[in-house]
Amino acid sequence: MTTKPDCFPTTIEAEVSASVLDSLAAIPEESVWLAKLKSRRTRTAYRRDVEDFMKFAGITASEQLHRVDHRPVIAWESHMREYQQLKASTIRRRLAALSSLYKHLVQHSVVPINPVRDVERPRVSRNQGKTLAFSQRQARQLLDAPSPHTIQGMRDRAILAIGLQVGLRRAEIARLLVRDLHQNRGLDSIWVNRKGGACESVAIHPQVANRIRDYLRATGHENQTETAMFRPFRGNGKGGPLNRALHPDAVNRILKKYSRGLKLPAGFSAHSMRATFITTALDNGANLEDVQRDVGHADPSTTKLYDRRGHNPEKSASFFASY
Repeated sequence: MTTKPDCFPTTIEAEVSASVLDSLAAIPEESVWLAKLKSRRTRTAYRRDVEDFMKFAGITASEQLHRVDHRPVIAWESHMREYQQLKASTIRRRLAALSSLYKHLVQHSVVPINPVRDVERPRVSRNQGKTLAFSQRQARQLLDAPSPHTIQGMRDRAILAIGLQVGLRRAEIARLLVRDLHQNRGLDSIWVNRKGGACESVAIHPQVANRIRDYLRATGHENQTETAMFRPFRGNGKGGPLNRALHPDAVNRILKKYSRGLKLPAGFSAHSMRATFITTALDNGANLEDVQRDVGHADPSTTKLYDRRGHNPEKSASFFASY
């Protein structure tokens, strides 16, 4: 029987004084909206997006934000599209951030309507994502690229295996603890802390488990179960301890380091490992629902965006246009 780790904070019952309740009631709803977003990266991005709108509209106070109607939102969308020439996906994200704020304000009776709701948003492809995927040959080259004879190489071999053979997001890889490697029903598995705080056990390929164990044995911290599984080998200039967890951006740098070393084309990122995993798993007969569950997507349509089976560059019509 596998014991689930404490992925969620323990609920602590306590009496809250009237003065504390009064203090909480005084917190602006805008701050409450931001605080309820579970992802730190989402909070940072959404705050910047709303601040960009406020700067464009000359808004400096919450009361002004509460009086906004659809007109400044339309003007902002036009400014981003025609003057700044931002990507459609960026414009949609910014509008989604502002809409999320106003939806919260409507729900809590701060404003009567969401002024973003009826603003037309630029179209983006819903049939295929833009994340580049590796070919199976390129993926194999990446898995074999790090040295199996150095601790850093063993760490990178494990990280690349988790990305390409389990399909975790870079932040999920960086959050792994030593204890997260476990067995479930006799299968090697890892506990994955998903976006939003959910925690799930995912069975992993034996090669991935072996690489993780080889790395942990080599580092000597295999019994330090509550510590980060993947750690940096040098400081980041900020004086942080070397026993801390890798930053998610480091996963991206590791992937790009070996990609450059193999002279692979530019444009790949850590997310390319996730796209490659989904496509390869589906290519080899995995069920869409099983892949969706293992990568932590709430909707199968999101998983389909990463599926490259319908796009085979080798069958491009251009190759048949010989003159």
